[in-house]
Amino acid sequence: MPGENLTRSEAEERAALVTVHDYDVVLDVTTGPEVFKTTTTVRFDATAGASTFIDAITAAVHRVTLNGVDLDPAQVSDGVRIQLSNLAAQNELVVEADGTYMNTGEGLHRFVDPVDGEVYLYTQFEVPDSRRMFAVFEQPDLKASFRFTVTAPAHWEVVSNSPTPEPADAHEGAKTWAFEPTQRISSYITALIAGPYAVVRDELTSSDGRVIPLGVFSRKSLSQYLDADYVFQKTKQGFEYFEAKFGVPYPFPKYDQLFVPEYNAGAMENAGAVTFTEAYVFRSKVTDAIRERRVVTILHELAHMWFGDLVTMKWWNDLWLNESFAEWASTIATAEATEWTEAWTTFNSMEKSWAYRQDQLPSTHPIVATINDLEDVLVNFDGITYAKGGSVLKQLVAWVGIDAFFAGVSAYFQKHQWGNTTLADLLVELEAASGRDLTEWSELWLETSGVNTLRPEIETDAEGRITAFTVLQSAPADYPTIRPHRLAIGFYNLVDGKLVRDHRVELDVDGERTEVAELVGLARPALVLLNDDDLAYAKIRLDDASHGVALANLSEIEDPLARALVWSSVWDATRDGETRASDYLALVLGNIASETESTTLRIVLANAALAAGAYTEPSRQADALRAVADGFWRLAQEAEAGSDAQFQFVTNFAGLAEHGSHVDDLAGLFAGTVRLDGLEIDADLGWRLLIALVASGRAGDAEIDARLADDNTATGQQSAAHARAAIQTVEGKERAWASLIDVDTATNTIVRESAAGFVRTTDPALLESFVERYFAMLEPVWESRSYAIAEKLVDGLYPSPLANRGLADASRAWLDAHPDVPALRRLVIERLAGVDRALVAQERDAQQA
Repeated sequence: MPGENLTRSEAEERAALVTVHDYDVVLDVTTGPEVFKTTTTVRFDATAGASTFIDAITAAVHRVTLNGVDLDPAQVSDGVRIQLSNLAAQNELVVEADGTYMNTGEGLHRFVDPVDGEVYLYTQFEVPDSRRMFAVFEQPDLKASFRFTVTAPAHWEVVSNSPTPEPADAHEGAKTWAFEPTQRISSYITALIAGPYAVVRDELTSSDGRVIPLGVFSRKSLSQYLDADYVFQKTKQGFEYFEAKFGVPYPFPKYDQLFVPEYNAGAMENAGAVTFTEAYVFRSKVTDAIRERRVVTILHELAHMWFGDLVTMKWWNDLWLNESFAEWASTIATAEATEWTEAWTTFNSMEKSWAYRQDQLPSTHPIVATINDLEDVLVNFDGITYAKGGSVLKQLVAWVGIDAFFAGVSAYFQKHQWGNTTLADLLVELEAASGRDLTEWSELWLETSGVNTLRPEIETDAEGRITAFTVLQSAPADYPTIRPHRLAIGFYNLVDGKLVRDHRVELDVDGERTEVAELVGLARPALVLLNDDDLAYAKIRLDDASHGVALANLSEIEDPLARALVWSSVWDATRDGETRASDYLALVLGNIASETESTTLRIVLANAALAAGAYTEPSRQADALRAVADGFWRLAQEAEAGSDAQFQFVTNFAGLAEHGSHVDDLAGLFAGTVRLDGLEIDADLGWRLLIALVASGRAGDAEIDARLADDNTATGQQSAAHARAAIQTVEGKERAWASLIDVDTATNTIVRESAAGFVRTTDPALLESFVERYFAMLEPVWESRSYAIAEKLVDGLYPSPLANRGLADASRAWLDAHPDVPALRRLVIERLAGVDRALVAQERDAQQA
């Protein structure tokens, strides 16, 4: 919305003028379904005589009092900022206002449970949305103590950053909870979660002897599915691991974890009151990949209590460090402290592939990104900030050593607790702990863009012994940086039908050519694997001999991480147009049945669907989709009854069967006339099957209405929205479009699901008539909707299934005509890049093998 942006220069100017001490925030959420009452008292020091502003996105401002003097709200407030002039050295500001409940997953979100009519509230403030609930100097380096006082219905649970106090009677049917002040924290990690949540409680003893109360919360209508004991177990394992490795006790007085409805992200690290998507409350069967992801997410948010909450970035250009550290820390904790011991394999399959994909987009940026304003931050919650940053931290750990890394991190926490830092503050401690100068490393890895490619060059004699071994490093022309890498090289040979590693060497690689003398004289193995153990961040190519062995024996590679590295390398070559999509599909169908790692299976199956539907030569796409659907159905029938693999093959089959193959089998599964041993058609799988039937033209509104009548829950309503938007008629697509663009009432989750259904089609020509309308709606939507909704519409409605030259040309024409909306342009540029890559892959697939 106009006026809501905040520039870095504005933030720096304000931080130079203002030091904030504390906030008293008084809220009344009993005033009706549209607005709530909010009164903020903030005490702060300032440069005497200076002028600045405080952020407050409001429905109405009733009173502004500065140092006892009433100001005219109409003169000083525009609904986004309140101007403050002629400040004293010490100031007290009082703002009374009406705040607006949101249904976008931003600010103070209000949800009504369709099951029982109960109201649930939660906050989501990162990046700039605490200003939607109270008046605040909204930037991470103006830390303060926050005291919340909340009047709410008497039967509600009310949770914030401080422990929940005993409430006092307010007025009839309501009570007031007066929380103790928080420690000195940033506004974006403050929180309020309120409603008739079901709660399970536990406790643990911190390393400093304090008893830390624990709580796990969910909506009442979901509480029967909440496995709180498991969540507590993973939380306690994480506490023990992080307190030992970080050398600093948990910094807050309690730790609540709350699963909340209509959530935009996976989770948010509110200090002591972490919110999670309630998709992590499993009412139906989910993949092991999702179960593992929940554990990683639990530990990711717990790591933030130290890195992000205790010590916080000064400005959002160091957002990457906040998120990358949590990605790395949660993965190593999952691998070393829980039963999910192959978490680094998951990291390779999921995070690394995300990072490589993002880093090859035209919108790539250095890990330490230029963040000029809040819009820059919002589009930077991306694969660079999370996945590349986490990958590079893994490389940094290999570079300095794990013990030195943890020692440096511990010193960093101790020195800067409750303060704000920059990257340089962390590097100082890591250099001191490791003895390595990280100046050049930081410049090459964190301040440049792009991903390098590493290839082996091997020479052998007549007996097959290696006479020369060189690691070749290249960089793309647009981003020509050659970087230092700490990596391992693994030698694999066939033993009793399995490809197993029998030799490994770890070394530093730098420059375009690195000679590896210690491998000279060894017998050449069947498979040479660069970046074994996945220490480095780089694209890997196999030499020709190893490539042939790997493809012929992929399912026989014993180590799951080595297997994932090969899968990733071949997929990357397919995306780059080096390997034919048809050959990749043959590799998948021939080897995926024996994959043991759920996330690798999940990613490979998704890649296969993309390869068939977008990367195959267009005249063969229909046949490719049918062949892959046939293969997935066969694999589902052959898989172990009730297994994760069976479940994944069925769900992926459903997504492809709509294209004409085995629709009768799909309909039989849904109706119960076709059965697979061990497979239950539960609530969520039933919706998946129905959506696929709708997309194939076998079902419509009547079937959707019937299923929704049986499952009129939040999840059921979202699935019904997806299904309706997937109806394969012009009228169905028009209705979906109108529900998203012509009116602005849909919640964030309905927008997301409706957009997903809109672009789901067996006949991409259905979307041709929306291309011009898509580009016409971009600027009006960007200017009028909140960021969370605008992003979903811009990304979700892009007609990518067309994947043709016409869509690419229309995208470029819009970009040429709109040079002045950088954040919006970036979203379109990234969608266009997907089309361009598909066109290159299609051309390669048209060539002979």
